[in-house]
Amino acid sequence: MLSQRIDQLTAGSAKIGCLFNPNGGQARKRLPEIRQVLAQIPGIMVREGTDAATFKTALESLLQAEIDLLVIVAGDGTTHAILAHLFRIFPATDNWPVLMIVPGGTTNMTPFDLGITGKPDQVLRRLQTYLARPSSIQLQKRSAFCIQQVGIEKMYGMFFAVGLVARGVKFSRSPVKQVGITGNSYTFLIMLHSVITALIGIFTERHHADWKPVTMTLTETDGKIHQGTFLFALISASHRILLNMRPYWGKEALPLHVTWIKQQPKRLWRSLWPLLTGQGDKLKESDGYFSHNMQELSLSLDDEYVVDGELYRSNHANEPLLISATAPITFLVV
Repeated sequence: MLSQRIDQLTAGSAKIGCLFNPNGGQARKRLPEIRQVLAQIPGIMVREGTDAATFKTALESLLQAEIDLLVIVAGDGTTHAILAHLFRIFPATDNWPVLMIVPGGTTNMTPFDLGITGKPDQVLRRLQTYLARPSSIQLQKRSAFCIQQVGIEKMYGMFFAVGLVARGVKFSRSPVKQVGITGNSYTFLIMLHSVITALIGIFTERHHADWKPVTMTLTETDGKIHQGTFLFALISASHRILLNMRPYWGKEALPLHVTWIKQQPKRLWRSLWPLLTGQGDKLKESDGYFSHNMQELSLSLDDEYVVDGELYRSNHANEPLLISATAPITFLVV
């Protein structure tokens, strides 16, 4: 059980497993340093994976060893795949090992939100120091979300987006990714391109096919319906996203932050700063701005969407995506 695993970590007797994606954007740049640190952590079981099949095999191998802490050296996409497989094996998160996410990918929103910063080898060095002298333990809890739709396997993640954000992710798969930029610089490039394109579309009322808004219907659990065309919509279990943006200002004590912006919002220029910094209390739904916290909701659309940096498509607007919060996951922070 989870409480026993936490006790083992505090006592210094925990079994440690590491799942490492050497192809991650940050990990590729620091491979020798990462492998050197991992080799110096006594007893750690290291498994490498580079795709869904090898992630699954590696994870199952570590779980069979009954590890207490699972260290994931990877980006958001790999973490997304690992969470999904953990939920399939152990639907109750109390049966999971404690997780630690080391920022090893091109984008690393989950560790950033948890307060884990630095190069992957630097984070692993801090873990090594903690394991050598365990004492008080710093843990964070976050729910993920589950996406259900007829005809697809359940998906799990921390960040969902449609509209301009999904277009930005698709753009990032173009030759722009080949320039070798990763991390915040890469994210800033994609965000800047998205914002400029959106503003041009708003003020000229002409949207390029690759950067058009999204038409969808969002239904809350109480039956309230939001229908129309939106610049973007975000659903996140994280409190912050990259570049320290906090585009959520809902007050409800519920785990999923839901924000959307209509296609033609009023006073967009004046609203950008409060929108991105969590200070949008005065932004009105009647002006095209919405942010509330929810436990679950449904989305109907015929368009692309992104989950933790991975692109998917909903082809059936009459078969909605049902999105609900999971039980909290326990993360180690060093």
